[in-house]
Amino acid sequence: MASSVHHLLLIINLLIIPTTLLSQSIIQMPPRRHRITDDNLYCDSWRFSVETNDAGTWTSIPSRCVAFVQDYMTGDRYLSDSAAVANYSLSFARGVQIGRDGKDAWVFDIDETLLSNLPYYQAHGFGSVTFDEASFDEWVDLAEAPALPASLKLYKELKKLGFKIFLLTGRSEHQRNATAKNLLYAGYNNWERLLLRGPSDQGTTATVYKSEKRSDLINEGYRIHGSSGDQWSDLLGFAVAQRSFKLPNPMYYIA
Repeated sequence: MASSVHHLLLIINLLIIPTTLLSQSIIQMPPRRHRITDDNLYCDSWRFSVETNDAGTWTSIPSRCVAFVQDYMTGDRYLSDSAAVANYSLSFARGVQIGRDGKDAWVFDIDETLLSNLPYYQAHGFGSVTFDEASFDEWVDLAEAPALPASLKLYKELKKLGFKIFLLTGRSEHQRNATAKNLLYAGYNNWERLLLRGPSDQGTTATVYKSEKRSDLINEGYRIHGSSGDQWSDLLGFAVAQRSFKLPNPMYYIA
């Protein structure tokens, strides 16, 4: 009987606990009561948001993050992050059963994927200034962009595995010779096809343009197992690859 009374009193005590106490989770993280003032912390979170596409469309680097982006792009973290993406890509590729019909494909973007335009952006604020198409075209014509080391290694390994490599870029058709020259100088060769924007592609968003080109390949019978690009517009849309791999790029966004 005493035990029953004890249990009853316990239940009554629980029922009269203020609801404000019940609403406080014992595993809730304590709220921060001050604004984040550490630029590195803020900018690292900003970079995470743009890389995961949580930020959606964005036009420029926050002014407080220019130095952060410069340090990232010219330091070891950018190379390490790029290498991590390449390693995951290769791990997936090695699990693909390559057919005998020559139709197993991998699609690569070029700028900030195979070739690094870092020398250009070092002279143009690492993406913190308004993009100037004329000066960038002059840079492309020089054909001096270096290979991104991890991407070059991945490219060569994919060739050994038997993939047909397609290069799908937002560069225009009039830049074909300079682009091919640059790729060869940087160590890339024996690609299946270099796809650039023609007159009918001008004005089309990158997402639609690249989706249409992938669709054309699929209609030709190619199986696009992998796709690599530094922009979400390289990877999203329709006729997407079985697996898409996003390389880091906090300098600019292309829709």
